[in-house]
Amino acid sequence: MHKKEYSIEVGGERLIAEFNDLADQAHGSVLVRYGNTIVLGTAVMSKEIRENDFFPLTVEYEERFYASGKILGSRFARREGRPSDEAILSGRLIDRTLRPLFDQWIRNEVQVVTTVLSIGEHDPDVVAIIAASLSLGVSNIPWNGPVSAVRITKNKEFEINPTYTLRKETSIEFDMVACGKDGLINMIEVAGKETDESLVVKALQQASKEIEKIQTWQQKIISEIGVPKKNIPKPSLTPGTAELFAQEITPKLNSYVFSGPGHTKITEINDIWLHIFKEKIPGGNTALAQGLFDESVNTLLHTEAIENSRRADGRELDEIRPLFVQAGKFSPVLHGSGIFYRGGTHILSILTLGGPQDSQIIDGAEITDTKRFMHHYNFPPFSTGETGRIGGLNRRMVGHGALAEKALVPVLPDTTTFPYTIRLVSEALASNGSTSMGSVCASTLSLMDGGVPISAPVAGIASGLMMREKKGLLGGTKYDYKILTDIQGPEDHHGDMDFKVAGTRKGITAIQMDVKVNGIPLAILEEAFKKAQQARYTILDLIEKELPKPRKDISSHAPKILALRIKQDQIGLVIGGGGKTINDIKEKTGVDDIAIEDDGTVYITGKDTTAEKARDIIESMTHEFTVGEKFEGEVTKILDFGAFVRISPTTEGLVHISEIAPFKIDAVASHLKEGQKVPVIIKEIDERKRINLSIKMADPNFIKQ
Repeated sequence: MHKKEYSIEVGGERLIAEFNDLADQAHGSVLVRYGNTIVLGTAVMSKEIRENDFFPLTVEYEERFYASGKILGSRFARREGRPSDEAILSGRLIDRTLRPLFDQWIRNEVQVVTTVLSIGEHDPDVVAIIAASLSLGVSNIPWNGPVSAVRITKNKEFEINPTYTLRKETSIEFDMVACGKDGLINMIEVAGKETDESLVVKALQQASKEIEKIQTWQQKIISEIGVPKKNIPKPSLTPGTAELFAQEITPKLNSYVFSGPGHTKITEINDIWLHIFKEKIPGGNTALAQGLFDESVNTLLHTEAIENSRRADGRELDEIRPLFVQAGKFSPVLHGSGIFYRGGTHILSILTLGGPQDSQIIDGAEITDTKRFMHHYNFPPFSTGETGRIGGLNRRMVGHGALAEKALVPVLPDTTTFPYTIRLVSEALASNGSTSMGSVCASTLSLMDGGVPISAPVAGIASGLMMREKKGLLGGTKYDYKILTDIQGPEDHHGDMDFKVAGTRKGITAIQMDVKVNGIPLAILEEAFKKAQQARYTILDLIEKELPKPRKDISSHAPKILALRIKQDQIGLVIGGGGKTINDIKEKTGVDDIAIEDDGTVYITGKDTTAEKARDIIESMTHEFTVGEKFEGEVTKILDFGAFVRISPTTEGLVHISEIAPFKIDAVASHLKEGQKVPVIIKEIDERKRINLSIKMADPNFIKQ
């Protein structure tokens, strides 16, 4: 094997790029190692040109079970199947980082594959982004990279590329992945614990320094071993296209683009243009004619926003669209519901509560755990007035669901306070910009309506950007720009940034940023944080007006969960041989489930009074009786020398004839009968744990002479 290695220290660990002939048929390949985590990055570009209206890039993140040293999968198929949610989210990280750096007119298919070969103490996602960048960088595939990535957390100080162990510490304030190049940031993903905006900005500044260090390293590698890029000239319009557009469409474009919310009027003039083009220039390149239209709308939106502070729907730059919120009132059968409107974006979020047994088991190459909180997101085609496939998942749905989930996790109660499994489903029923942030708002309402004691409501908003370069008098790149609060359809499609920020009044819980340019200067991002905070507070005002705090009680349709604690050495007693005892309790009481944790915590899930019945049985089984305890018992058996009395569902004691009354009696049956309720006190517990009871000590006057 021929190989060449380059290395650099990042976060106290060596980042190593190894170039060898393992995957020498790929147009670019590299093994990137960080500690014991190893990722293979490959990049290939097709010779053929696809007849698409968009750049055909696919990015794949491939997990291998062997990377974790485990044989995973189902018992019947011990091999990898559909990608895990974690793999899908990591693939989206890479895609969102790479995609803006390609010339979008390219129609040769480009496929980037990152394969996780070994998982050590470091998350493969950041390693995979760098591997993807290097594989593209040394290849002949035209690309405006490299681009670098870093993970940064805040404990007592900023930690660069922390290990899994460090990231699990409760003192960690946030977890951020940031990507960029040339002093610009082009992708951000953050999970925060109500983190202050100023701290996130400081983290981005620190991340930018690390990114530029990795950039310099990548550029050195590419300059030494990279091959010349293939020249793919920008295709030319069919002769006469530009003139026809200027004559037929340009005079009308302004009135159609700036006609109100949504794409309706823009789509209308787009259809007019394509009809005219096909009629006047038969056989012309329709895809390029479409590209001319998109570019013209893009330029017009940028010019009007930057020069005249004008938006397509007529709002002010920092104005939020009309809001509507509703907590509950949707269906009494549901455990909780929330409806949130922001302009043409309409979200319905539904809450379902379950017992600990309903938690999700995650058994993947990277994560092995149970998950008690799930947020799922659905985006049916009718939400945009279109037809399409129903059912199944796509990357976007998984990503949007995970983003909203991340935003809500920090405010959820712990299992001691609220031992329920929590599932939220957000239905995007109408879409005109940022359904993910709408899902955060609707889900907050649903949680509060369902009586989940969240610590604070969470709201989210998406900001956009119209930016263009200008050359400074002293050299260097300067920017003219305008930040747009609460972006809607055309601003999302044609804008330069989709900046989603969710949080409470106290701070940020989640951030996700995508761009369509090389990157965004930190100064612009800092300003965007301030505007997002103002918008978030406005939405929180409305949520809190609808429902100031979570309802006191959960829905009567939700299961009741009772918790108790037994000693660890009593767990076997409650379970019984082969589970016989616990199954008998379930059958006798009708509870839905009884779950026992290793520490002795018992969660009983049931409806009506079934949970209480099961709790009473388990408490009686595990109760440690002491001399002097008093009970009201039930006589179960009469004998010549005394009577047996039940003092708990599973425990009986003997009342000797001499302990029935303070005077002598000749026949037990003359004073007691089976089924009779009697007061008793524990007089003695012998060495064989047999309980001796006394009626006369409990109440000397109970038996009359």
